[in-house]
Amino acid sequence: MPLTLYNSLTRRESPFEPLEPGKVRMYCCGVTVYDYCHVGHARAYIVWDMVRRYLMWRGYDVRYVQNFTDIDDKILNRARETNSTMEAVAERFIEEYYVDMKKLNILRADEYPRATHTMDGIKRLIHELENKGYAYASGGDVYYNVRQFADYGKLSGRKLEEMQAGASGRLETAEIEAQKKQDSSDFALWKSAKPGEPAWDSPWGKGRPGWHIECSAMVRDCLGETIDIHCGGSDLTFPHHENEIAQSEAATGKSLAKYWMHNAFVTVNGKKMSKSLHNFITIRDLLEGNWSGDLESNPPQPPLGKGGSKNESALGKGGSKNEGSEKSKAVEPMAVRLFVLMAQYRSQIDFTEEAIASAKNGWHTLKEGLLFGSQHGSKLGWDVDKIDKLTGEDNTLVQQFQAAMDNDFNTPGALTVLFELAKELGKEGNVLVHQGKTETSPELLQKKWVTLVSLAGVLGLEVQPESDSNDAVDGLSDAEIEAMIQQRKDARKARDFAEGDRIRNELKDRGITLIDQKDGTTIWHRS
Repeated sequence: MPLTLYNSLTRRESPFEPLEPGKVRMYCCGVTVYDYCHVGHARAYIVWDMVRRYLMWRGYDVRYVQNFTDIDDKILNRARETNSTMEAVAERFIEEYYVDMKKLNILRADEYPRATHTMDGIKRLIHELENKGYAYASGGDVYYNVRQFADYGKLSGRKLEEMQAGASGRLETAEIEAQKKQDSSDFALWKSAKPGEPAWDSPWGKGRPGWHIECSAMVRDCLGETIDIHCGGSDLTFPHHENEIAQSEAATGKSLAKYWMHNAFVTVNGKKMSKSLHNFITIRDLLEGNWSGDLESNPPQPPLGKGGSKNESALGKGGSKNEGSEKSKAVEPMAVRLFVLMAQYRSQIDFTEEAIASAKNGWHTLKEGLLFGSQHGSKLGWDVDKIDKLTGEDNTLVQQFQAAMDNDFNTPGALTVLFELAKELGKEGNVLVHQGKTETSPELLQKKWVTLVSLAGVLGLEVQPESDSNDAVDGLSDAEIEAMIQQRKDARKARDFAEGDRIRNELKDRGITLIDQKDGTTIWHRS
């Protein structure tokens, strides 16, 4: 069965056939670096990391490029607010981006071009458009003549009359631009310098590029005139991606991308995430527990200070549905990743306490299965360090996983396979702990565990070293519980019943119930 994907340009699913056999050139629109990344960013970059990983698993040589927009009005405003510079703000939040993405186990791009590092390519592209009659200079600015491009609107399906000046807050005020534009639909390729703002020399005078031209230039500089996949959030379809197509294809006479892919939005309790609605959640707020269930009761975030701290953009005191102002617990990075993958990438997902709780429970199940080898392998005669995790999989389950993923990256279907394996391994682990043997042969269990680890890795779901010993999120591991039960047994043998009772109570407080058997053994279960 071939890999099929939904192409936003054709509005239908079709088999994936790269331009060059065995190779994929993929460009993802990156962040504007003026603040911490939020859960919407988490969804987008987890999704495209998943797509990239799966293509690599299918045997493709993938070159993945993701840009940084490091010159923008929002960055300049943040620099003024913090008495800093555009360069300093951009550098700071590029580094913060790397921190957040590493925690979510998102692979580094092969290249991260920046707008400020692509000025020559930007000016060259504008010059080509001007020479071909698609751009015109006016009062120090340069605009794209939208009506000259016959295919304008083919991606979004919009008509010219529907284009709104100032979309996404990237353009100048309508009053100023209206005096310079030949048509209200035209958009800026180059903006003349303003007093006190960074500017670059150009044939049209000092200034800086418009937002859309940056990506067109970076795609061409890094990947060529036509690429396989161009991806990003659905909010970028219009005007950003529509304008990229108009710019690039007018200049080269070739298609910019063979496939256009877009991930859907994340809402919060059914509403669009917005700072004005006080339901804006950054990735680090989520991972560190600085978010509240009753998001709409949270006050607005304070502005970032000049120095900064890891909790600068915390939502402040809010109050959960049941505990007043008590903040929700921190969420493990892999639970966040699972939350995203539990929905197909083109489906909108709603961030709620219930959804996050479901993801946390699901990750607990998967993690228990992924840790099966390290916790129980030696008891089953395995040499875990020598097991080749890329061989010996259950071919039937691998085929089921691939069939789901080949269907436009149907991650919910793929996760069904992982949960089936994890639950079986979890059950066998409990049987082994309580009865000293398993119901399934060690050889078959090894095959199932190897399959789980391998396929989970394709989705980027891996047990992080810090998670193995982190009791605060998912509780004690099986091995830690067994160790405490042995300590209790030793204390009781030494007639130190107070210590034995203390250990039992500690385990009870942490959700573990002990049952002493007549034969002297102790079994346990999670509450």
